[in-house]
Amino acid sequence: MIVHVVLFTFSERADAEEARARLLTMSGKIPGLVSVEAGLDVTRSARSYDLALITRHTSKEALDAYQTHPVHVEVATFIRERMTGAAAVDFEAEAQS
Repeated sequence: MIVHVVLFTFSERADAEEARARLLTMSGKIPGLVSVEAGLDVTRSARSYDLALITRHTSKEALDAYQTHPVHVEVATFIRERMTGAAAVDFEAEAQS
């Protein structure tokens, strides 16, 4: 399982809210995408990002395919046009017992 985490900043809270809603619509539409979580920051501190995305993928290949899938590309285009910054990390999740 590959976990994909992205943190976003926006100048407008409404853009972060709309981005969250659009990210959640990807669930069930992309092969190999196991789950989608997206949440708005509640502390709004100086070090906070506005929106967090966590997706889980069956494999690295599934993550690669997700990046170019039309559903993701449409959502990502909306976000890129409005975000002011982002940070990401992808990692292999350890098996849970």
